[in-house]
Amino acid sequence: MIDENETVPTQGPWAPQAPQEVARLLAGADFPWWIAGGFAIELAVGEPYREHGDLDVLMLHRNQEKVRRFFGEWDLFMADPPGAGTLRPWPPGGVLPARVHDVWCRRGPDEPWSVQLMFDEADGEEWVSRRDARVRRPLAQLGRVTSTGVPYLSPEVQLFYKAKNVREKDQLDFDRMLPRLDATERAWLVGALELVLPGHDWLGRLRR
Repeated sequence: MIDENETVPTQGPWAPQAPQEVARLLAGADFPWWIAGGFAIELAVGEPYREHGDLDVLMLHRNQEKVRRFFGEWDLFMADPPGAGTLRPWPPGGVLPARVHDVWCRRGPDEPWSVQLMFDEADGEEWVSRRDARVRRPLAQLGRVTSTGVPYLSPEVQLFYKAKNVREKDQLDFDRMLPRLDATERAWLVGALELVLPGHDWLGRLRR
C-alpha cells in the first residue's frame, strides 16, 4: 500500500525517455499533452544539439484525473513541500493540489525516473501561465506537431518559462532557437517578457 506521507529525495537515477517513446506511451490518451523543456526547443530546431537530464511533458491541471488513470500503476511522485528537495506520492485516485505543477514518473520503485509531468492552468480554451495569469495563449496555438506526429510546446512559450532563471542550457536553447522564430513568435515572447520580466537580457536581441 502506498503511504501518501512518504517522501523521497529529488535525486536520480534518471533515464529520460525520448520524445518518440513518450508519443508511443501516450498514444490514445484522452487529454492534450505537449513535449516541453529543452526537448521542445530541440524538436523546433529540428536536430539534437545537447544532452538532456530529464524529459518534460506539459499537461493541463484540469485533466489530472484522466492523467492519473492513464498512468495506472506507475510510480508517480509530486514535488509538493513541506520538505524542499523531496517528493510525495501521487497514488491512483489521489488529488493533485492546485499548488503542485511538477510530477516525477517511473514505472516502479526500482526503476529510474523517466518522465516529468508539468501541469499548467487553462481558462476555457485559453492556456494560462502558472507564473502570471496575464500571460495567455489560445490552446489551439500552444503547440506544434512534428512530421512524425509528436506534439511539442511552441518554442516561444517554452522560452518564456526558461527566461526566469537562465542557466547555461537555457541560454543555449535561446541562441539556437532565436534565428528560427518568426515575427509573430518574437512579438509574443517580447510581449510576455515585457509584462513579467521587463529589462530581461533577451529582449534586446529579440527586438533586432
